[in-house]
Amino acid sequence: MKKYVNVFDYAKEIMQALPKGVLLTTKADGKVNTMTIGWGTLGIEWAKPVFITFVREHRFTRSQLDTSGEFTVNIPLGEFNKKILGYCGTHSGKDTDKIADLDLTLEDGEKVAAPAIRELPLTLECKVIYKQKQELSALPPEIQRQSYPQDVDSSYCGSNKDIHIAYYGEIVNAYIVE
Repeated sequence: MKKYVNVFDYAKEIMQALPKGVLLTTKADGKVNTMTIGWGTLGIEWAKPVFITFVREHRFTRSQLDTSGEFTVNIPLGEFNKKILGYCGTHSGKDTDKIADLDLTLEDGEKVAAPAIRELPLTLECKVIYKQKQELSALPPEIQRQSYPQDVDSSYCGSNKDIHIAYYGEIVNAYIVE
């Protein structure tokens, strides 16, 4: 069962959870994938409610987003198993099925193909309406050094050489999975 909500009534909960980690879930070519994110923005763009997420260019999730153009954001409310965020932030969906590995409970999306995850019940269903690769040279040098060091191998999970792509997702549905 789903309790439909106005996303901005939960802005405080979303923004407090984000730096600690929330899940970004995609579905493309029959495969559901979820990853932990700690960066994002909730707001209004082009008179539409949006959630902007940032995904590194060589992540499996990026290919899922580019294929489907849809995602859900899954936010914890209250107590939950924090190992979910740790696992989903350190394993690639290219190599493993994180949903099966963690025995997560999926709830079908209503307006997008990507599902909700019962264990992180506050769900935003989003459709990508714009994307933009971040321009490294436009960032201050300290952010470049901290977030995008170029002297690392970017082929493994957890590497941080790759620049982010900002995906602007129009929030087309918001609810709490009960």
